[in-house]
Order: sequence, then C-alpha cells, then structure tokens
Amino acid sequence: MHTAESCKKSRLAIRDTLDVVGGKWKLVLLTILTTGKRRFRELSREAEISPRILSKELQEMELNGLVHRRVCETKPVTVEYSLTPYSETLKEVLEALNKWGMQHRERMMSTTAPTATPVDSGYSKSE
Repeated sequence: MHTAESCKKSRLAIRDTLDVVGGKWKLVLLTILTTGKRRFRELSREAEISPRILSKELQEMELNGLVHRRVCETKPVTVEYSLTPYSETLKEVLEALNKWGMQHRERMMSTTAPTATPVDSGYSKSE
C-alpha cells in the first residue's frame, strides 16, 4: 500500500531524475554518446542542435557526472565528450524509454489507434 509519504518521496525522486535528464536534448545526447566519444561539432551536427544550446546542455550533464569533457592538444583545439561510468546507471532507463517510444510510435501510426481512455486515479471530486 502506498502511503502519502512514500508517494511524496517517489515524486521527489522523479523530479530529481527529470532535473538531470529532462528537457529536449539530454536523452538525445546520451543516446548518441552510447556509441562512442564525439567532438563538439559532431554532437552538434548529429543531434541537430545549436552550439549555444549544446554547450549549455553538456555543461549541465558534466556537472551531474554523466559526461566527461576532454580537451585535445590539437591545433586548433578540439574537445571530445564521452559518457562516464556513472552514466552507465541510465542504460536500462534509456533502453526502456526507447522500447516504449517505439511501441508508442507504432500505436500512433497504426490506422486502428484506440482513442484515449481515462485512467482512474483514485481521486474523487467529492473528497
């Protein structure tokens, strides 16, 4: 049985998770980096994201320990990004989101997509 306290803790954990990986770009960038390190420009092109937004997203991901930034001693200077061992903890989450997304897309693209059915949240207006 869920208590009010356990529900609150769950909501806080979900909020914390969304603060780290939420938004339009972070999951896209994590998915790209699962196939190997990338230079800044490669990430920008592959994700189709502006350099300004990419820089902001990568800084946040680095602060949260998900991405490692390495400045290469080349001329001109290049920067490579890769996933950290800590980001491996998101592997199952990424796989689950990918699976759900594929199923959802298939469902929405089918000609027999069911209409939305409300879910009983257990909340009643008389309370």
